Amino acid sequence: MPLLLAQISDLHLDGTARATERATRVVQHLRGLPRPVDALLVTGDIADHGTEDEYREAAELLADTPFPVLCCPGNHDARPAYRKALLGEEPDTAPINRAHLVGGTAILMVDSTVPGRDEGLLERSTLDWIDTTLAELPSGTAALIAFHHPPVALHHPMPDGYSLQRPEDLAALLDAHPEVAAVLTGHAHTAAATGFAGRPLLVGPAVTWTLQLPWESEDFVGRDQPPGLAYHVLDDARRLTTHYRVVP
Repeated sequence: MPLLLAQISDLHLDGTARATERATRVVQHLRGLPRPVDALLVTGDIADHGTEDEYREAAELLADTPFPVLCCPGNHDARPAYRKALLGEEPDTAPINRAHLVGGTAILMVDSTVPGRDEGLLERSTLDWIDTTLAELPSGTAALIAFHHPPVALHHPMPDGYSLQRPEDLAALLDAHPEVAAVLTGHAHTAAATGFAGRPLLVGPAVTWTLQLPWESEDFVGRDQPPGLAYHVLDDARRLTTHYRVVP
């Protein structure tokens, strides 16, 4: 049976009623699906200011779902508070990288953040972790890699000004790992589909607000548009199909 994943991104929980309502609306929509997804991926900027209170709200929002919730941080997130209040771990500043096996597929949730900065970077320790984790997978295991910052230009000055730095490092690593079926990111606040290192690159839309493209509006922040999400379906041939939806 194909693997069914949901992806949400950029919740930017900040203690306001607006952010809480939009995030709650999306999670409740996913809870009410006739068939539960196999996992929910949350690709960063979970908190807006990186405070423990914001992560406690996120933990409560994402608790007791009928599917596992897999997260990675974004540039608005803070590693120590994220670890303590969302993961229940001791605070630490090291990259937060996690590997999960869902329905026989390895899903690597990767930390692309640079503390104190908005652009992204996969640290050498993170690249080594990805390489080792993929190399240790059982033969024939498909893999997906998810992180926050898109590694290619999306043709908008906002996300392109704060994208993943040194994407060639990841591209070289992926050349050695054909088991990786696709790369999933967030950060751009717009649903987008392109390619990277010979794989599909799928950018998840945002929950908090939607990026308006230069040919759509001079104001790039679309606060009145509904929150978005993505559904990714991975079949036995490692072919990924993505459907984008909004939640009214």
